[in-house]
Amino acid sequence: MVTNITNLGRSGLSDWLLQRVSAVILALYSLFIVGFLLFNPGLDYAAWSGLFAQTWMRIFSLLAFISLAAHAWVGLWTVTTDYLKPTGIRIGTQLIIILAIFVFLVWGITVLWGA
Repeated sequence: MVTNITNLGRSGLSDWLLQRVSAVILALYSLFIVGFLLFNPGLDYAAWSGLFAQTWMRIFSLLAFISLAAHAWVGLWTVTTDYLKPTGIRIGTQLIIILAIFVFLVWGITVLWGA
């Protein structure tokens, strides 16, 4: 059994559920984007910009960004706790991962909603 001080009280069930829900959201978002690209063969900047100018699309994209961040964190947390046994290395790696995910999430939100 792995004794993990970075668990923060989460259960395996909550991680499993978060992975599944975020995967469904990411799949729906991917299918929508692929469908939009397929049904708009002459896609130009104006049409693409028009799609992302709509509030529902920005909210859907934000949900996808948050889902990607959550999905990545749970997956990478699982990998680091399984394969990085020294506590210092594991915590250091997890802190770098958290920082990277946070930066990417903030950057994505800034691109999506404009600065």
